[in-house]
Amino acid sequence: MRERDIRGVTRRKRRSLPRPDAKAKPAPDLIGRDFHAEHPGTGPVGAITCRPTAGGRLCRACRLDLATREIVGYAMADHHRAEHVVDALGMAHGRGSPEPGCVVRSDRGSEYTPAQSHGRTMESGLQQSCGRTGSCFGNAAAEGFRALLEEEIGTRTWPDRATARAEVFDLIETSYNRRRLRKHKIFGYLAPAGTRQRHQHALAA
Repeated sequence: MRERDIRGVTRRKRRSLPRPDAKAKPAPDLIGRDFHAEHPGTGPVGAITCRPTAGGRLCRACRLDLATREIVGYAMADHHRAEHVVDALGMAHGRGSPEPGCVVRSDRGSEYTPAQSHGRTMESGLQQSCGRTGSCFGNAAAEGFRALLEEEIGTRTWPDRATARAEVFDLIETSYNRRRLRKHKIFGYLAPAGTRQRHQHALAA
């Protein structure tokens, strides 16, 4: 392996905990650790993570639908301010069609607690829910996707943000949403996009 410069893929250890906004009142925990949803649009969860590149860090905010495990909203930027999260939620609202009143889950990071992020959630008719600080199990579904993405990326360092954006887009839209099979009967042994189509066909019938 050394001769051919082959390395095993390892997941990076998370170095820090989400930093809550000390001035903002955190949202209540409305779902506990129940990450089950009957049909699409009833339980989006989100997380944000940053990855270094040679041209500076790239932060990704994602929204995952619990019923299908499809990434329905995401945004990438060179910062992790609240507008980054708002952009991902906007994409999820236009693409995943969250039902009014459904619970939007996230951690207690400062990106999710400001008035801008909280206000957009309320405007969309959604309820905001946050897990406990320091516990990855409080947002396990979103953290699971984050870990998977880190595993696919491995130890590589991108040369610039543009290359990173293109590769993350391909991983989400091509590899994860449309090709990665969910080996569980709840998801029909289909890729996330296929699970969503199955729900749509059942609803039409």
